[in-house]
Amino acid sequence: MDITLITEGTYPHNMGGVSVWCDQLLREMSEHTFELLSISATGTENSTWELPSNVARVGTIPLWGPTSRRRAGPELRKRFAPVLELFLSSLAIDNHGRGFAHSLRQLTEFARAGELGAALSSKDAVELLVGMSPACNERADGEGVRQLSVGDAVEVLVQLEHFLRPLASPPPRTELCHTTANGLGTLPALSAKWELGTPFLMTEHGVYLRERYLSYLPGTLSQAARTMVLRFFKLLVETAYENADIVAPVCRYNRLWEMANGTSPEKIRPVHNGIYLNSFPAAVTDPAVPTLVFVGRIDPLKDIETLLRAFAEVRLKVPECRLRIFGPTPEGGEDYYKKCRELATELGLDDGSATFEGPIRPTVKAYHAGHVLVLTSISEGLPYVVLEAMASGRPIVATDVGGVAEGVGSAGLLTPPRDPSAFAAACARLLTDEKLRKSLARKARDRAVQLFSAERCFALYRGLYDELGPRQGEVISLPEEQEVFRLRSSVPVREGGTEQVLAEEPEVLA
Repeated sequence: MDITLITEGTYPHNMGGVSVWCDQLLREMSEHTFELLSISATGTENSTWELPSNVARVGTIPLWGPTSRRRAGPELRKRFAPVLELFLSSLAIDNHGRGFAHSLRQLTEFARAGELGAALSSKDAVELLVGMSPACNERADGEGVRQLSVGDAVEVLVQLEHFLRPLASPPPRTELCHTTANGLGTLPALSAKWELGTPFLMTEHGVYLRERYLSYLPGTLSQAARTMVLRFFKLLVETAYENADIVAPVCRYNRLWEMANGTSPEKIRPVHNGIYLNSFPAAVTDPAVPTLVFVGRIDPLKDIETLLRAFAEVRLKVPECRLRIFGPTPEGGEDYYKKCRELATELGLDDGSATFEGPIRPTVKAYHAGHVLVLTSISEGLPYVVLEAMASGRPIVATDVGGVAEGVGSAGLLTPPRDPSAFAAACARLLTDEKLRKSLARKARDRAVQLFSAERCFALYRGLYDELGPRQGEVISLPEEQEVFRLRSSVPVREGGTEQVLAEEPEVLA
């Protein structure tokens, strides 16, 4: 098959778990030919990956490149008025998104003609958005609602113009579109589905909509502007879920969000991430001093600040312990890295007890350098670092977010996110209880071997490709595990048409 793999902000321009998954997929599916279509920031990013030979083409759609200086004349403004009204009215709270998908198709015509930027920056567009803002920002209590100012409206329209830039590209001419996430990367897949009937497979690592909510925290925009931008993302996510032929989340937790946003349960096929076990042999020795290891990018979603505050508390119980932080600072994350370093100094951790050591290759060296892998994320899918550390024979202390519980199972301790004291208590417990730590380490290795091999993961994807492709092969879905786990929130999860609550062994929880 000829397959278009569509990424957003990841492969082949950045490192990280999603990029690791992409590279694995391409190499495992060597019988297929791929086009990479990357939604990137500026289009000037260099590739950080050596691409396999079955990648025939690489295309880039920059979201934040130069903006056209074209101005909308009377004729364009007249043609665009009904399309813009349909698009903006679909954002109204009481409209329930009616007309949103249809308006995207109409906006595509303007985008491909190079007219969308000018149309969205016109005076007519600003005035219409200001006039419609009350309907788009209505709250249940009726209080605290502010109409968009002209400045707010301009900011919203500027952001929407950038978000809609993928519409300007012609639809991929391919046998299958496979996206690595929901969101902006689904726009080319939607175009191909609507115009050419191309099948659409969506893999979902993190929960895209939740991460947009986290990135647009109060204060990033005015309340009215923030509500409208997030409304756009919600409707786009719902449209993509509705139009995807198969949604393949990397963990069962993601199904809660997918079903809540309109995905039919029968099209959701969870496929857990997998790792090459031979690359992560179990550690045979321990560090000389008690050591916690973090592996991942320096990013607000990883919540390094909570990790540092927790470590400062751990030192009160285990004074000789160390924290080693391995991972890159992504482009644009320099301010957050500086903030974390300043916090480390403020907490008295600049004495060499907590170190930022940058990327490490191979990563198994990082896992062997510590007694415990720590992860304080506020949002995750099914993190590779958890699976890799488990295969390396290291127990986990992590926040109970996303699919982390599905990965860790009974091989570690889970705590609520953004709770430094609870996280510190779990870390201190494992560092001071050798018997428990070694017991969890054995469970971790066994669990990784049994459930999370790359071969198993991509055998399932091969089945999904066959199902959607011309061969129309047998449907393959992830086998049910005998062991299930409780989400700390006790959110009901629908399994086989019945309501269950995922449960795990309570004695290993912090």
